[in-house]
Amino acid sequence: MPMQSFNILKRDSQTSARLGRLQTAHGPVNTPVFMPVGTQGTVKALTPAHIDELGIEMFLCNAYHLNDRPGTGVIAACGGLHGFMGVRKPILTDSGGFQVFSLASRRSISDEGVEFNSHIDGRRLFLGPAEAMAIQRELGSDVAMVLDECAPYPCSREYASQAVARTLKWAAACAGQPRAPGRLVFGIVQGGMYAELRRRCAEELSAMNFDGLAVGGVSVGEPEDVLLAGIRDSVGFLPPEKPRYLMGVGEFGQMAEAVAMGIDMFDCVIPTRLARNGAAVTRHGRYPLKAALYKDDLKPVEEGCGCYACRNFTRAYLRHLLNSDEILGIVLLTIHNIYCYMQFMAEIRAAIENGAFGKFLAGVRTDK
Repeated sequence: MPMQSFNILKRDSQTSARLGRLQTAHGPVNTPVFMPVGTQGTVKALTPAHIDELGIEMFLCNAYHLNDRPGTGVIAACGGLHGFMGVRKPILTDSGGFQVFSLASRRSISDEGVEFNSHIDGRRLFLGPAEAMAIQRELGSDVAMVLDECAPYPCSREYASQAVARTLKWAAACAGQPRAPGRLVFGIVQGGMYAELRRRCAEELSAMNFDGLAVGGVSVGEPEDVLLAGIRDSVGFLPPEKPRYLMGVGEFGQMAEAVAMGIDMFDCVIPTRLARNGAAVTRHGRYPLKAALYKDDLKPVEEGCGCYACRNFTRAYLRHLLNSDEILGIVLLTIHNIYCYMQFMAEIRAAIENGAFGKFLAGVRTDK
């Protein structure tokens, strides 16, 4: 039986936004929260000290990739992901369901599970509900995700319906697997762009009494109006007392709109990936810091920003590092980009706390 793990502290009077606290085995997480992605057991370019200093409350690792390399035996011998990575913060693991979508050319799928050819060495791997939960159990994550099938965009209603049926079957099987004390398990709503399928999936998952529910199958190449519709078609049928996690969405405007619909948790590769490509995130947009325009620019990455990179270095210096392929450039820009995301979520939480989220949301819409 799921433990009582989520408390709603305040609700916005004008929208469905809410301030909450998720209790995990490695401490509380204040929501709404953004979780940086650490697919391979590291948030790229950040040390565990950076994770603490930046105020990251929770981050995501990928069970499929970590099972493939180095293998769960190595990680379990180190005391799970926390011991392996040397971190103290709560960790959520994706079951590998997204790889059903992203590695479509390397897999075959049936009602029993998915067979993959490893993207590392080509060996054949099988991932079913029991395997997905066992891997996450060995990893020792705080939140484990059920195995699901993420349908591509666009796809036929028939395809999406089959993916929903498979997702529900796998979710029921995952719900019956053993779990470590204190571990939370979240179900995942699928259904593509079909509102009635999303409603069915949300309602049937809700009846399985998971600790939380995620909205999946969005941010897979669809236009923004379809993305937002997918969230809207799902969230209204989720239990209001449970945490709601929107998978793979990380644009500021989209996150603000999703919070207004009642979403509590987010993850995305955007801030770290942009940093590796030399792009700076700011509260009012992003720009290519590697561009010649910034060669002699003595301003910080973002004026008024309080991150370590902006307090100590210029755009000119970071541009030089990035264009010289110096690792420090990616580290400093990642610090800035993640700090910007943490500040954005802190502003959202403060706005809800102060009864001003409607005004905050209007400002975000204006910025777009």
